[in-house]
This record gives sequence, C-alpha cells and structure tokens, in this order.
Amino acid sequence: QVQLVESGGGLVQPGGSLRLSCAASGISFSVYAMGWYRQAPGSQRELVARVTGGGITNYADSVKGRFTISRDIAKNMVYLQMSSLKPEDTAVYYCTADWRTVGRNYWGQGTQVTVSS
Repeated sequence: QVQLVESGGGLVQPGGSLRLSCAASGISFSVYAMGWYRQAPGSQRELVARVTGGGITNYADSVKGRFTISRDIAKNMVYLQMSSLKPEDTAVYYCTADWRTVGRNYWGQGTQVTVSS
C-alpha cells in the first residue's frame, strides 16, 4: 500500500524559510518520480517541483532559485526547501509520486503553507 505523508507546513513571514517533508512508503524512488504540487484558494493545482527516478529535477518558473527539491533514498523521504517565501506561495502543498510508464499516480493529504506578516 502506497502512503505519502507530508509535514512541515505552517505560518511564516514573507522572506522566511520553511522545509516540507514527505515520508513515502510502498514505492521505490528508482522508478517513481517524486514531486510537490500546490493549490491556492480559487486556483488550479500546479506543479512546484519534481525529481525523476534518475534524479533530474525541474521547477516551476515562479519558484526557481528559491525552492529546492531533494530526496533521501535510504529513508524514503522527499523534501522541499523553500526560501525567500512570498505571500503568493500561500497554498496547500501536496507530495506526489508518479510512474508515468504504467500510469500510476499517488497523492498525499496536503500540508498548509501560509506566508503572511
């Protein structure tokens, strides 16, 4: 059974930093790409960052240079380090795992990030 459990969300001031964590079970990082999506109120869910099974990363233009996705294969953990946070980064952030070759896609329950003074 696949489980993705996010943690680390919260309230942070503009310009601050936050690290999200995702504990994954039931999947292999060698075949699954891991990602972070976010959804703000009234907006579509959007990709924030993704790392493939081979370790290739890609980021949304809006977070390039500020956010970093990483993974600890031994611990089956994925992280999203967020810096220079802006109010527009406020959203529910979701951890995802996808294996596009076979059409498998899993989502965590989400964690709220609020950037406000």
